[in-house]
Amino acid sequence: MLSNPIKLIVGLGNPGQKYDSTRHNAGVIFLHHLAKSYGGELRGESKFFGEFGSVNIANREVKLLFPTTFMNGSGKSVAAVCNFYKIDPENMLVAYDEIDFEVGITRLKYDGGHGGHNGMRDIINALGGAKNFYRLRIGVGHPGHKSMVSNYVLSNPSRSEADLIMRDIENSIRVMPKAVNGEWEEAMRLLHSEQ
Repeated sequence: MLSNPIKLIVGLGNPGQKYDSTRHNAGVIFLHHLAKSYGGELRGESKFFGEFGSVNIANREVKLLFPTTFMNGSGKSVAAVCNFYKIDPENMLVAYDEIDFEVGITRLKYDGGHGGHNGMRDIINALGGAKNFYRLRIGVGHPGHKSMVSNYVLSNPSRSEADLIMRDIENSIRVMPKAVNGEWEEAMRLLHSEQ
């Protein structure tokens, strides 16, 4: 059974060198590696409040976006691209860091809430409350108490954690042709069986 093809892939994170390797930037790290895998490049695009590019995956043109508005303002950037290209939420995938998953667990999901993630919360608000889009939730682990979350996600993972996150990113890139093509169940099966 085919689901909706994906026309836009968003990678969440914060702009600036000091955030490049932080846990909170797992989504944009995925996006940059995906772009590279398909010979694409992200360039600053002021009208989209972010870095923007386009690649061909599974014979489909897919737009790539990294909102450079800082995490809490991601929705402005996503809405700008969706409005400009007339992309519906159900044709979008957002990749982001998931503290509710241990490092080494990464999951694809369709629909749902923001789970306390400020970037996701802002995107849902900017899309008028629409939640019916695809997600790639990259596990970064939890520090143990909610008061520690902010510092934790804005710091770098250990070397062994970074290796596991990168393994998950590479596995996720491998299943993107299936996801983009609307073979969502198969993409989920392949990715989830890798862990």
